[in-house]
Amino acid sequence: MRHYETTFILRPNLGEDQFTEIIERTSAIITDDGGTIINTDRWGIKRLAYEIKKEVQGYYVNLNYAAPGKTISEIERIFRIDDRLLRYLTIKLADSMDQDAITKEQDGFAARAAAVEADEAETTEETATETSTKTVPAEKAVTTEKTATTEKTGEQEEKTEATEKTTATE
Repeated sequence: MRHYETTFILRPNLGEDQFTEIIERTSAIITDDGGTIINTDRWGIKRLAYEIKKEVQGYYVNLNYAAPGKTISEIERIFRIDDRLLRYLTIKLADSMDQDAITKEQDGFAARAAAVEADEAETTEETATETSTKTVPAEKAVTTEKTATTEKTGEQEEKTEATEKTTATE
């Protein structure tokens, strides 16, 4: 078996059920031919760099798998027929891959996913702490807002008054 990675873009207006159906159908083709799915990564809806088939957004999916060469021709045949796909790209990562290498790759993806999840949880906690410690008194926020408004109008006298109010509340 060879190691492949296929990235495909689906139309964004399909809905979660059809996204899942297409991903499962593609995974079934791989496993029915004796292949193994290493990782399925749903990137979600992203803005396209340029318009494809009159779409400006697309739902991105990345499949990492080991399969025989004939599987690729079947997957790409179905992708060419299906109008719900905007684009696809298959890349051969390695010429041969045994069961030990497949297990090692699966473990590597699982470890990376756990590390990303831990980083996201840590970042969320830090953001919540920073937000609660950086509160601004309501009076100060209002006077600062007045200063910004008067700067836009360009009236020098009101700007001076607003600055004096801000200094007085501090």
